[in-house]
Amino acid sequence: MLATLLKTTRPAFLLLTLVLIALAAALAVYHGQSITPHLVGMVLLGALCAHAGVNVLNEVHDAASGLDELTTRTPFSGGSGALQAHPEARRAAAIFGWLLIAVVVLLGCYFVSLRGWELLPLGLVGLVLVIAYTPLITRLPWLCLIAPGLGFGPIMLGGAYWVFTGTLTFSVFVVSLVPFLLVNNLLLLNQLPDVEADRQVQRNNVITAYGFRTANRIYRGFLVSAFLGLGALIAIEQLPPLVWISFATLPAAIWLYRGVLRTNTPLKLPPSLLAVNVILTLSIPALMAIALLLS
Repeated sequence: MLATLLKTTRPAFLLLTLVLIALAAALAVYHGQSITPHLVGMVLLGALCAHAGVNVLNEVHDAASGLDELTTRTPFSGGSGALQAHPEARRAAAIFGWLLIAVVVLLGCYFVSLRGWELLPLGLVGLVLVIAYTPLITRLPWLCLIAPGLGFGPIMLGGAYWVFTGTLTFSVFVVSLVPFLLVNNLLLLNQLPDVEADRQVQRNNVITAYGFRTANRIYRGFLVSAFLGLGALIAIEQLPPLVWISFATLPAAIWLYRGVLRTNTPLKLPPSLLAVNVILTLSIPALMAIALLLS
């Protein structure tokens, strides 16, 4: 049972949270803030519980709707398969998911007491995204498109920085738009193999609502915007010059751009594109964090 519950958290996907909290901590240190390992650990725990919680609740919802029975599972899409293999664990998984959310709420209350009521609206928006993502947001195409990036960018990265420093500057908000774009693209590309299954269970994302060509253009636009935005932040000295090392990922991004451009249908999307998309989403903020710590 425990192994099944852990599998529903999608542990490999939680690497994204580790990278983004590392980036938030690196930004705080770069801006001269002294942060304790205890505080970093508390923030990381809250972020991991939020990410794991939405993953578990998504697994429970998809098992109940029958979506996972309709998908072709890949390492990047189609669910973990844990509740398909052990349907008797569905109720326990639902309880587990809500317990994770309860931990997030408790830690959020602690952070508000630490940094002030001004932090509360950001936390409430994050909580709504976590709870509403699968049952509601996945039926609203444009919100479904930007919700992942909003959750991991301005809310997780910005919120973590706020807890570390006691403030959220405009420059940090702008920096958070880089993972905002990357994470939106991560989920957008991962939705492509499931497009037919999503239609059958009335999920209404950008792909099912507006078609693959529109989703393809959005993906490529977000990818270009992420690199242009990152370069602009360095050029206007909101980030140190060493952050240019993040552009070591540019050849992979160009290959990814061309690969997506050449793909005519989501059903023919090569798995290698999904893999490189994941690597790109993780490596850019990781390289940014390293550069900030070395600057």
